[in-house]
Amino acid sequence: NDKIEILFEHNVVGLFGDNGVEGIHLVKRAHEADEEHYDLAVDGLFLAIGHQPNSEIFKSYLDTNEAGYIITENGTPRTKIPGVFAAGDVADPHYRQAITAAGSGCKAAIEAERYLSERR
Repeated sequence: NDKIEILFEHNVVGLFGDNGVEGIHLVKRAHEADEEHYDLAVDGLFLAIGHQPNSEIFKSYLDTNEAGYIITENGTPRTKIPGVFAAGDVADPHYRQAITAAGSGCKAAIEAERYLSERR
């Protein structure tokens, strides 16, 4: 559809409008030498978030795959470190959806509770 524009390498940093959303403040290639700030008028907006795992702070401790997702034991939230669990988009390269992330968080909470109960 020629009315839809997909913008890669962009961060939405703000919205503007007097009667609903009429535009967005954007940063293209944030933190790069050619970073660009600009505004774009819009009639609608769909944000795609969570497509890159935010796992950098864990890489010294936990194994990640080449894309940065934390590696867990197959079908569980368990990591290589006993008592450390990974859940949500940071550990799910396949579905990457909020509803599956919520379910994954629930599984991790149950695993953590069991782990702590076994060590009383």
